[in-house]
Amino acid sequence: MKNHYFASCPRGLEDILQKELLVINASDFEKVDGGILFTGNHEVLYKANISSRVATRIMYLVKKGVYENEEDIFKAALDINWSSLFEVNKTIKVSTTAIKCPLKSVDFMTLRIKDAICDFFRKKFGKRPSVEVREPDIKVHLFLERNNFSLYLDASGNPLYQRGFRAASVEAPIKENLAAGIIELSGWKPGQAFLDPMCGSGTFLIEAALIATNQAPGLRRDFGFMAWKNFDKALFKNIKKSYQNAIIQKDFLRIYGSDKDLRAIRVSKKNLVLAGFEDCIQLACKQFKEIKPPLDEGVLVTNPPYGERIGDDEELDNAYPDWARTLKQSFAGWRTYFLTNDFRMPKLMRLAPSKKTPLFNGALDCRLFEIKMVAGSNRK
Repeated sequence: MKNHYFASCPRGLEDILQKELLVINASDFEKVDGGILFTGNHEVLYKANISSRVATRIMYLVKKGVYENEEDIFKAALDINWSSLFEVNKTIKVSTTAIKCPLKSVDFMTLRIKDAICDFFRKKFGKRPSVEVREPDIKVHLFLERNNFSLYLDASGNPLYQRGFRAASVEAPIKENLAAGIIELSGWKPGQAFLDPMCGSGTFLIEAALIATNQAPGLRRDFGFMAWKNFDKALFKNIKKSYQNAIIQKDFLRIYGSDKDLRAIRVSKKNLVLAGFEDCIQLACKQFKEIKPPLDEGVLVTNPPYGERIGDDEELDNAYPDWARTLKQSFAGWRTYFLTNDFRMPKLMRLAPSKKTPLFNGALDCRLFEIKMVAGSNRK
């Protein structure tokens, strides 16, 4: 039986997400800004949650329709057979997202959906589910457009970028799914040298290691669908086992990380240990200008400090020429990728990017600059 789902992702990674879903036999794709609508059975849903590197969360479409006022949506929610989806003893949380919605209060609509669910259970069983804001068993999401509504059950639970092994982080860490998407955009392949010279808490390093060992990112965590009434425990166990059997064990991955901040290196080390990659990745506490490439060719990917992370533009203005000098002197033969919302970066580095890919780091409008280092000058 095919169900309808929506997978969200960081804006700019929709094409990569669709490729991932295609691999697991999802179908009927519709690309929208920040995600993909698709269809599939339970196997597709379980695989999408376990295997997607770039999805933020995956939601199951319960009902959609048109509305003129709050009462229309309330009645539609009341007509859903919620007891076929989850037990009355499960805790719930309702949230709402609205785009160009004419209704006066989105918060009021959230309360109405909660009331509809509770009224349904009270009428049928004489009791109602409890509301739990922090760690609910069931997350219900209402999406409102100008005249259309969609009601979803959140299949993921916690966001999928929470892989289950980040113990600590430095200031303004990049989300794991955005990091994985950037690695895919870079064209890096396992076996090639991979370097993050400003590694922070080690997110790029761990995501590259997961790719290099063919390790599905969701193997160490639970999902929202596990609290649903139709959860197929045996199917889920078999799918998980097949992903575990596909992992490739390697001693060293040619993945390198460095940072000028010793605290960041300590945080990275801690996260690498938890992820099981402490012996596969080389770490060093060094300034960018002190770094020497580990091999003649490779891919450098980093999320350099910008905006609030570094303090002011003057400090960056001084740093950029130093970074450029290091790249020109030492990194001929390397492809380099910088994610930043400081669009002045290539100009101040006096290096011409071969690609500028628009991406969003949370709400920040960023660019992924690809700068290919060749022998001799790379100036404009």
